[in-house]
Amino acid sequence: MLRLLLVPAFIFVSLTNYAATIIVKNIAELHTASQQAKPGDIILLKNGNWNNVTIKLTCKGTKENPVYIKAETPGKVVITGNSKLGIGGEYIVVEGLLFANGYAGSDAVITFRTSKDNLANGCRVTNCTIDDFNNPERNDENYWVAFYGKKNRLDHCSFRNKKNLGVLLAVILDDERSRENHHSIDHNYFGLRIPLASNGGEIIRVGVSQHCQFNSNTRIANNYFDNCDGETEIVSIKSCSNEVEENVFKECQGSVVLRHGDNNIVAGNFFIGNNKPGTGGVRVINKGQNVINNVFFRCRGVDFRSPLAIMNGIPNSPAHRYVQVTNAEIANNSFYECSPVTFCEGSDTERTLPPDKVIFHDNIFYNKKDNSIYKIYDDISGITFRNNSVSKEIKQELMAGFVRTNIPAQKPVLIRNGKEPEYPHVDIIPVVDKEVCKAAGAKWFSKAVTGNNKKMIVAKCNTAAQLYSLLEKDDPVSIVLTGTEYIVHKPLIITKKISLTGVAGKTITFRAEKMESVFVLEGNSSLHLSNLKIDGSATNAENFIASSNAGSSGHYNVSFNNCRLFNFGQTGRLKYIFYAHKSMVADSIVFRKSTIENNKTGLISMNEEKDDKGYYNAEKIVLANNSIINLLGTVMSIYRGGNDESTMGPLLQVSGNTFTNCSTPGAEALITLYGVQRTYIEKNKFSSCNSGKTIIQYKDAVRAVHLLQNNTITGSGIIEKNKFVKE
Repeated sequence: MLRLLLVPAFIFVSLTNYAATIIVKNIAELHTASQQAKPGDIILLKNGNWNNVTIKLTCKGTKENPVYIKAETPGKVVITGNSKLGIGGEYIVVEGLLFANGYAGSDAVITFRTSKDNLANGCRVTNCTIDDFNNPERNDENYWVAFYGKKNRLDHCSFRNKKNLGVLLAVILDDERSRENHHSIDHNYFGLRIPLASNGGEIIRVGVSQHCQFNSNTRIANNYFDNCDGETEIVSIKSCSNEVEENVFKECQGSVVLRHGDNNIVAGNFFIGNNKPGTGGVRVINKGQNVINNVFFRCRGVDFRSPLAIMNGIPNSPAHRYVQVTNAEIANNSFYECSPVTFCEGSDTERTLPPDKVIFHDNIFYNKKDNSIYKIYDDISGITFRNNSVSKEIKQELMAGFVRTNIPAQKPVLIRNGKEPEYPHVDIIPVVDKEVCKAAGAKWFSKAVTGNNKKMIVAKCNTAAQLYSLLEKDDPVSIVLTGTEYIVHKPLIITKKISLTGVAGKTITFRAEKMESVFVLEGNSSLHLSNLKIDGSATNAENFIASSNAGSSGHYNVSFNNCRLFNFGQTGRLKYIFYAHKSMVADSIVFRKSTIENNKTGLISMNEEKDDKGYYNAEKIVLANNSIINLLGTVMSIYRGGNDESTMGPLLQVSGNTFTNCSTPGAEALITLYGVQRTYIEKNKFSSCNSGKTIIQYKDAVRAVHLLQNNTITGSGIIEKNKFVKE
């Protein structure tokens, strides 16, 4: 440990134990410096990789003279490997760290305590970044930031690409030491959280259900949320007396949800949907909530994700369920070309209590795109509607309290600064977007999403040995399969972007004996097969292609385009052409313009997620314009169990296909859909398929959207529908 004097004039000050600058180059020196630091001291971490470190800061500064823990150069101190940071002192400022290329295990990456007895108070983390710092397995849950103690601040930090299960930032209210905490979460950048395919994908959660009646007094302000699509709750409020103010939510498939707790404020935020499906705004539950002076711009979410959803409650509800909405004020909000807001959302046989003593006034609805601006699902007599302005073009018959008026196309946005309202030009949307984005996040960290810039190698491959060699390269590879037989002695592991293309007119085989799968997709990989003619008679594996069973937090993609797949399953061992293991998620699984014939095996299996927690393993599944002929097996089986309502997926599109002489060996349906959230099955032809049995079976535990139209069924089984199927 080296104690430096900044300038000669500080010699006397240093010798009398006042502030000093201390440079440390490893974890041992850092902990020694932390233990010895005095108010005003600056501890500088040397630039470089700090690998597999558990940092515990227990020093004590004062409000006027904090102890500073800084990177020598912001962004150049990189925390890697199995690492984490705990802050358990008073008035400590941590600045300039980058967490990357690592994971924290079951602990949070940054925790405002070092033990149950040593919480942080008056501490601050600023100008830091956590980027893709994920546990390897998707269901290995943790937080990135955990707040304890009181009056702590997280500001001007950047967070991007959390993939594994768990809230990104959690405010914990375990006991009185962490309640009425007055934390500040401000000027941060929260970027790119892809759908988690389960609950537990929130960005911020304040409190939990069992502590929901305690005041947190946390302020979430001036943050920028960019494409945060983890689940339906972007910010989940589960405590009382919090403020969510002046944030921007850019193209986020979710909402600020006042899930539990009372007397919260959501004010002055911009929800910029830009017509992205699923973009929401605010969902209101519980007592005394205020939603004031927000702007909702082209938000296209529906139901729970609608721009504004005022929920129904449960009679005699415990605090952790759905408490009736009462004494709420919804005022001075602007809705610009948004999908309808919903009143009494979630009304069902359990949620039977409509909102009461709610005032809904002075809101603006500018819309020349939709026929309606609101939907009503139950009794609204408990809501007072007053002085709400609506575009003249809306055709919906409006109830009292909504007045058609000539809203200028360029000035439909209401912002109330002080007492007098302002109606700025609609161009304020991109201005606010740019300004808040610029001010948020670590100054040195780029918000631009950098993809894989490696150039794809193009190669020809005649043997399995060559194929193994190409798959082991670091670069993505486009492979032309020029051989006719590939003798596979172990699975072909896909770890990056791989494209396989055939030679016109040539049939190929993959000879594989007694292995689970010929191709195995790992996280962050993709496999695209095109123009291939594959004879599966020599494939004696259990599956032709499967996702890894390791449950990686990284997503994958697989697609077939203009392929011919035939004679699979002739030996009786092969079960599926594509099999999805649980706990791993595909962004997309696509079969397009392909011929699949004379196979004694299932086509797609995605039914291993049997935990009944709302988990599923593909965001989008597409079967389009294929010919599926003489299939003895299921076309697809997809399972998403449980009653969880926090996700949008999976989305299934089955269109323009021809199914001929397809049947299942048992009593199961040709297509089984359990809990699939959105399906579009249209313009397909079923001929001689599963006669006397079922060709499509719909089962749902929660609300779903199923469109079934323009299909032709001849000499085939029945379709088992439910109330969510629309024809």
